[in-house]
Amino acid sequence: MRQRHSFHLDQGDHSVTVNVRSGWITETEVLVDGRECAFHRVRGHGAYPLTLAAELATDLAAEPPVPLSVRLERTGAPEHPLACTLELAGAVRPMPERVTR
Repeated sequence: MRQRHSFHLDQGDHSVTVNVRSGWITETEVLVDGRECAFHRVRGHGAYPLTLAAELATDLAAEPPVPLSVRLERTGAPEHPLACTLELAGAVRPMPERVTR
């Protein structure tokens, strides 16, 4: 049976979403402003901790994109088996899990 987890955090004018679909194959995607920026696929229920890198685009063409990373870890709790954190500009923030159907 596939399990789905979705984490979301608004960061300024940007949104960061992490979707995890696990089963025989586990797929993890990072969306920044609705666009896929990172993707990871592995056989089985996933290898954690897992860190994926992405970037936030800036409003000015002269400024480089701002790097970010998301980290997924197992919690051991049956009701919330995964935890996700966002690291951006040296700050680490937990990403709340959204209910998916």
